[in-house]
Amino acid sequence: MLTLHTKIAHADVIAARLVLPYELREKCRLRAALDTGEEVAVFTVRGTVLRDGDLLTGEDRRVVRVVAAPEPTYKVTCADAHALLRCAFHLGNRHTQAQVGEGFLRIRADAVLREMLAGLGATVAEEMAAFEPESGAYGGGHGHHHDHGPLAPVPLRQKIHRPGDPQ
Repeated sequence: MLTLHTKIAHADVIAARLVLPYELREKCRLRAALDTGEEVAVFTVRGTVLRDGDLLTGEDRRVVRVVAAPEPTYKVTCADAHALLRCAFHLGNRHTQAQVGEGFLRIRADAVLREMLAGLGATVAEEMAAFEPESGAYGGGHGHHHDHGPLAPVPLRQKIHRPGDPQ
């Protein structure tokens, strides 16, 4: 079985594609099949999220391209930017992963969230689409081809302090 464990920036030859939904691309250990049918084991550093277009390799030096699989999502649009911002706020308030696009949000299909968004005046359309949510404010940049730059590190004042910690 091919084992993939290292992300690389460039390769001249791509041996196969590893097509995965987001839920599996955020796992650090997984068993899957390439588009060629060959089984692979993926071992990445905890916290690694595989993004569409990432390249992985292992001991045998073959390179595999990660492809975001189409999955059930909702594309959220609104009549104006303010309404879309309100939707983004309410999704964030529920700790919902969201992909931010030009004039739209994309979330995983969820009937309760669909009802909430419709109540906020959004148009919610079902789509089979690749899901590439934001990585989070302190999780670093996207790390894929249309990276929007690094995000700020966690300020010291936001360090979590527990009652038993020394002052």
